[in-house]
Amino acid sequence: MAEDSSIRLIGRALDILRVINRQGAPSMAEIAKALDLPYPTALRIVRALIEEGVIERESTRKRYRVTPLVQALSYGFQNHDRLVTRARGPIRALTEKVHWPITVVTRVGNVMVVRDSTSTQTPMTFSHYYPGWQVPLIQSASGRAYLANTQREARESLVAHIEASGSEAEIGMLRHFEQSGEVERIREQGYAAVARTAYSANPGRTSSFAVPLFAGEDLLGTLTLVFFASAMSLADAVARYFPDVQRTAQQIGADMLADD
Repeated sequence: MAEDSSIRLIGRALDILRVINRQGAPSMAEIAKALDLPYPTALRIVRALIEEGVIERESTRKRYRVTPLVQALSYGFQNHDRLVTRARGPIRALTEKVHWPITVVTRVGNVMVVRDSTSTQTPMTFSHYYPGWQVPLIQSASGRAYLANTQREARESLVAHIEASGSEAEIGMLRHFEQSGEVERIREQGYAAVARTAYSANPGRTSSFAVPLFAGEDLLGTLTLVFFASAMSLADAVARYFPDVQRTAQQIGADMLADD
């Protein structure tokens, strides 16, 4: 029983790190609410994470953020990854051309994770999205593009996993996604798009579209363009930038194959 309790605490600690990573600098009340945890439980785990040096409390307000130690833990994840190495030049060149930030996103478990981003390269962004930033699988453009282009067997396995462990809201959205013809539509048009994303660091202020990133038949992740929702509609953004984003994804995929 004690072992089970320790495992649950580790899981909750990881959940708290994900919330802080997603929200930027949440308060203790926001952390507890996001995870549906009793406030004293959230406070106890946060204090333990502070002692371990992976999060810290901001000095001017009662909010919490991750420390550079978390980035150090993800060093190998970011810098020793062949996809990141191959994608960096092309996505930087694409941002120089279109000005909007481009992200390379891959699936890890039930979420999509930023592997690299050009958000620090351009002023056309509200927030910088560093490697490790997570976005939801079924609600995000990157997740929807990934799901639609996953082979049926792999997608069915992932769906079964989410249905066994996800929230009711996630399961409902996933079932609608599977049954509404959305998979076929995304595959046919070559991209998935989401207007005024609710899960970003600036909810409702940005929109995005994502294209699948393949190396041959292997689905590696997605390439996503994020733009100010007030600047243009999704339809205008896709019409203007989709060909360049798709070509860049194809270039990265070809470079990955050339390495093999």
